[in-house]
Amino acid sequence: MYHSQNQPLVVTRDVRAVLVPAGIEVKLRTGSVGYVTQALGGSFTVYVEGNLFRIAGEDADAIGQEAPAKLVLPPNATDADVEQMVWDQMKTTYDPEIPINIVELGLIYRCEINKQADDTRHVAITMTLTAPGCGMGETLVADVREKVLMVPTVTQAEVDLVFDPPWSRDNMSEAARLQTGMF
Repeated sequence: MYHSQNQPLVVTRDVRAVLVPAGIEVKLRTGSVGYVTQALGGSFTVYVEGNLFRIAGEDADAIGQEAPAKLVLPPNATDADVEQMVWDQMKTTYDPEIPINIVELGLIYRCEINKQADDTRHVAITMTLTAPGCGMGETLVADVREKVLMVPTVTQAEVDLVFDPPWSRDNMSEAARLQTGMF
């Protein structure tokens, strides 16, 4: 889901938001006016009263947007199908300031999926941030966890945030380097 930048919005109900880049949770009040600056991966970056805020997809209705659709595995899904869906879900997590997903940015260091005896799955992810002091770190970690838990059969998602080894632009996919001009 992607909408053109600067799509006008009016907040129709009080809604939880996260101040970007500080990572502080706030409440945007009914009647606040602004613009959607980024709508990627089911979350929204909005500009209201001179600040950027991130709004979760589950609260899309508060800004006149649609929430993401529920995930469904095909009948007789294989372990590879589940793994692909986990990676696809991680790709729906975007840096709120850069329109590139965290997988393409090279922030995912490890993703291990363990099938349990009851056919549920536990997922262990190790990720980093582009900068250790980023206030959005816990928000991005929670976003990854919540999105992976949306995958059918995944009942546990553990996301560890690490800074060793430090992230570098060499971690980025070629497409992400081209998009940002970081060759």
